[in-house]
Amino acid sequence: MLQSTNYIFTFTNHLERALRVIPMGRSNWNFCWVELGAKHVGIMQSPIVTCRLHGIDPYSYLVDVLQRVGQHPALRVAELTPRQWKPHFTQNPLRSALYAIDAGYVQQHR
Repeated sequence: MLQSTNYIFTFTNHLERALRVIPMGRSNWNFCWVELGAKHVGIMQSPIVTCRLHGIDPYSYLVDVLQRVGQHPALRVAELTPRQWKPHFTQNPLRSALYAIDAGYVQQHR
């Protein structure tokens, strides 16, 4: 029951569901060997979850951004965040060489 108060109720269920990937993998952090490795895994979870929230394939995003980051102007680095990457680069993402090999394999076996 909601009462009329000055509080604003914020519903973050969609965010909490997206972050459940992290607690489910908690036992896997034991295989990172050191705390620094586990920290880096947590850092990588952030863009992956953000991509999922924006409807972006995390693999395509990471392949594109890792190839683009060296040649992209530093003043426009915000365009490489998942939220801004989608309107700028989703139509023509950079692909890895494995993408062409995989695409050829799929076409041959149809």
